[in-house]
Amino acid sequence: MKILFIHQNFPGQFLHLAPELARRGHDCLVLTDAANNRPTDIPFVKYRYAPPAVDPKETRLGRNYTTMSDRGVAVARAARTLRDENGYTPDLILGHSGWGETLFLKEIWPGARLVIYAEFYYRGQGLDMGFDPEFSAPGLDGLMIAQGRAAHLGQALVHADAGIAPTEWQASTFPPVLRQMLTVLHDGIDTDLVRPDPQAQLELPSGRVLTAGDEVVSFVNRNLEPYRGWHIFARALPEVLQARPEAQVVIVGGDGVSYGQPPADGGTWKDALLREVGPRLDLSRVHFLGRVPRETFVRLMQVTRVHAYLTYPFVLSWSLLEAMAAGALVVGSRTRPVEEVIRDGVNGVLVDFFDTTAWSSALIAALSEPDRFRALRAAARSSVVERYDLHSHCLPRLVSYVEAQAAVPPAH
Repeated sequence: MKILFIHQNFPGQFLHLAPELARRGHDCLVLTDAANNRPTDIPFVKYRYAPPAVDPKETRLGRNYTTMSDRGVAVARAARTLRDENGYTPDLILGHSGWGETLFLKEIWPGARLVIYAEFYYRGQGLDMGFDPEFSAPGLDGLMIAQGRAAHLGQALVHADAGIAPTEWQASTFPPVLRQMLTVLHDGIDTDLVRPDPQAQLELPSGRVLTAGDEVVSFVNRNLEPYRGWHIFARALPEVLQARPEAQVVIVGGDGVSYGQPPADGGTWKDALLREVGPRLDLSRVHFLGRVPRETFVRLMQVTRVHAYLTYPFVLSWSLLEAMAAGALVVGSRTRPVEEVIRDGVNGVLVDFFDTTAWSSALIAALSEPDRFRALRAAARSSVVERYDLHSHCLPRLVSYVEAQAAVPPAH
């Protein structure tokens, strides 16, 4: 097949799928944003998207749709150039729906089968919106704005032929009429590369070297923010450090905002929480690494004695599954995305998202009684190998799904 991948930050979720399809002889091409400089061996074409300024007073509920659909217009025009000037027509289009890129592709190639990666469907109530009353207690206007953020996601799926979602819970966020279009297929975790290593070491910027025998607490997010429980974790730390004088806390994440809003008084969420709890922390034992290379993250998961993972009811992080694949003991938030992966007392520990005292107790127990949780660490890895392993499970299923699309005519 001639397969066109659409992703503004390619490879993204197609990191393993695109090269495997190319290896199997399919003619693969990528259409991505001109600002994307991530390396790839797949041939690519770039589109240019310069978002116009959006006046909130004029666009109101439609401002998110305006931004996303404008990107979709840029992609469609680049697609038209591919068609008209290069004679390019794909058999199958695989694109992420999150940024509006796939919205108008059926107008360019009505005969191509369009399959979108459907990651999450926003709602006014019941998911991330309003989950944390400390930072999100919206009135009716806020609820309508949140629901309005789904407009381009619904349109993308309605005008596609099918979609894939990475987890059952994420698929369940879509309305039933759209959920029936989705097949749950996770991207996969390379458990050959991400695996336990009792000899692993991690050198900190200070020069100190941590090993698998040390009392290490880890916390990893793309950015340190409430959506991923940074505030809860930070508030649990003073009690943990007081109870465990040898504990070292390693925190990975940037200072930006991936989801939600920045602090009301400006600055970063990292600084906001350090102002709150910093005076009660031994900061010589709290190590902020910022964003790190993948190899550093894997070594951290191999040496950590306990890894804390929290999330609102939102997209599940790859880092959780990779932590489990590395044999880490994960203490996770008892929220629905996490409950799909972790069974309390079987392959990890679950704690109520907002119970700071319970978080402190769980982390202290994990640090002080490592032998007690040895079986959970082994079960964590086994469950990821069984359900999410890239080579034996996820990638073969993804490839079979994609190749089966050749036998199905476009629905539109």
